[in-house]
Amino acid sequence: MNIAYYKEYSQCLERDMEFKVYGHAGRPILVFPSQDGRFYDFEDQGMVDTISSFIENGDCQLFCVDSVDQEGWSESHLPYEHRTYIIEQYYFYIVNELVPRIFEINANGGDYADGIYTTGVSLGASHAVNFMFRNPDVFKGCIGLSGYYDCDIFFGNYCDDILYRNSPIRYLNGMNYDHPYVQKYRECRIVLCCGQGAWEDEMVKSTGRMQELLNAKDIPAWCDFWGYDVSHDWPWWRIQFPYFIEHILFDD
Repeated sequence: MNIAYYKEYSQCLERDMEFKVYGHAGRPILVFPSQDGRFYDFEDQGMVDTISSFIENGDCQLFCVDSVDQEGWSESHLPYEHRTYIIEQYYFYIVNELVPRIFEINANGGDYADGIYTTGVSLGASHAVNFMFRNPDVFKGCIGLSGYYDCDIFFGNYCDDILYRNSPIRYLNGMNYDHPYVQKYRECRIVLCCGQGAWEDEMVKSTGRMQELLNAKDIPAWCDFWGYDVSHDWPWWRIQFPYFIEHILFDD
């Protein structure tokens, strides 16, 4: 398997940011780590191995990115203004700096005609889904595993414009049925999954609310609720990830 490591300075975040690329060709999939995670988490947790055959066959490339969650979503002791600033600068880093690099890296072998797909687990799923819905011109599909899609679990009753723009439940609820983005969403491949076991209660509620909003706007999505033995943890994500990746890659 071809693996490449990159460490590049981000003007948006004013720091070095690291990412890793697995594979040489195929559909580009942007991978967000779990909460407070790093770019190497998917490899360390065995997630990359679960789809190694797809990567080696040139069916897909994984672009595993770093997070700044500890300064934004997770760090409750920092001022709200700093946290939301970092959250939005991270969005600009991904869209304005990393996405062009994805298109540059091995562009001759990548299947970029249909855009980039996003994926992640836990808070990484929240990022993956948010980035697709905020920019459906670039991101054409998402696989969110055990994600939470609102800001309240991290910020309580506080919500400013930045948090609104990064909370899919809020902006989908506020979006008209005939909004131009809604038609674009209908052309995307959307997968939302969570278990119903340990540590998944909030994720079940959030995914269920996303399902209601998507159905109300006639946006096709595969919202899959797994069993009551399926917990919010890596062993189950290692089962879910290849299952949904195979459908994304090979289902018409």
